[in-house]
Amino acid sequence: MNELIEKLKKQFDEKLAEVSDENSLEKLRLDFLSKKGQISGLMKELAKVPNEKKKEYGQMINTFKQELTEQFDARREELLKKQEELLIRMTESYDESLPTGNPCGSYHPITLVQRELEDIFESMGFNVEDYNEIVDDYHCFEALNIPKFHPARDMQDTYYLTTPNQLLKSHTSAAQNAILKKYGPALKESGRPIRAVFPGRCFRNEAIDASHENTFFQMEGIMVDKDISVSNLIYFMKTMLSEVFGREVTVRLRPGFFPFVEPGFELDIKCLICGGSGCSSCKNSGWLELCPCGMIHPNVLKYGGINTEEDPYEYTGFAFGLGLTRLAMMKYGVGDIRAFNSGDLNVLSQFVSR
Repeated sequence: MNELIEKLKKQFDEKLAEVSDENSLEKLRLDFLSKKGQISGLMKELAKVPNEKKKEYGQMINTFKQELTEQFDARREELLKKQEELLIRMTESYDESLPTGNPCGSYHPITLVQRELEDIFESMGFNVEDYNEIVDDYHCFEALNIPKFHPARDMQDTYYLTTPNQLLKSHTSAAQNAILKKYGPALKESGRPIRAVFPGRCFRNEAIDASHENTFFQMEGIMVDKDISVSNLIYFMKTMLSEVFGREVTVRLRPGFFPFVEPGFELDIKCLICGGSGCSSCKNSGWLELCPCGMIHPNVLKYGGINTEEDPYEYTGFAFGLGLTRLAMMKYGVGDIRAFNSGDLNVLSQFVSR
């Protein structure tokens, strides 16, 4: 056993002297000190020695292992010190002709709008929630009163994953069922209204043009309590828009069909890019669809555990889906929605100081 330990010690010393970097040092550690290394091999040899020698040889192996570990740690400290010295030398010598002014980055305009809206809705008592981008069919459609093979699904053709029943959410409404179940108990036990907004990225298989993208951002909002009406919805929408734009904006509310609200509306805003005269952003109509909204369908409240079959109208609420991407277009005068996902620094750098 003594001869074997001496032989291994000699091998270790020779290889340690050749170590020049951390990679080779780690390789040496694995060769000798890992669970499958040379030291472990010695422990296996210990099983072959007579019982009266086991204790003595075991102590020898442990002492040998400790010696190698100390040598290894010392060598590692030497290499780290050399690296630090090299870095110091590199920082002491530099090219004075190199530019020193690094341009500042900036938040994406959609991020700026999202954070501003979060602050506005939090000031009105809304909670800000988050939700997954990958959802199942139930939460994206069925829990929103859109059963399988319903024609309304054609308007939200999205991207399905190879995992069964999994898809990229086509609207932030996919979080409604989870939010209703999260805050429903507090509504029933203490009468605290459900007020929540949940921004997120959405995906649809769309034909891309100046006002449509296959990847865009929305902010869903819901409020549920007793005696909630359309007037509550209009109040919150007007308050939000006046805060965002810092002035009165012209809006119109027209009927719209969405299976998860009844009645449903389209809240349009007069195009702030062309002033209502017509441009490519508003498809020359002078108006831009900004906020589909309406009173939450009784079935959606029932699926969310708010109302029951016996009393399907005990609680009412409104929901809205605010287009963050289109809102950013109006707020910052961006004429083409494709600019937001282009990565074009000439566009995005305009928001550095905002």
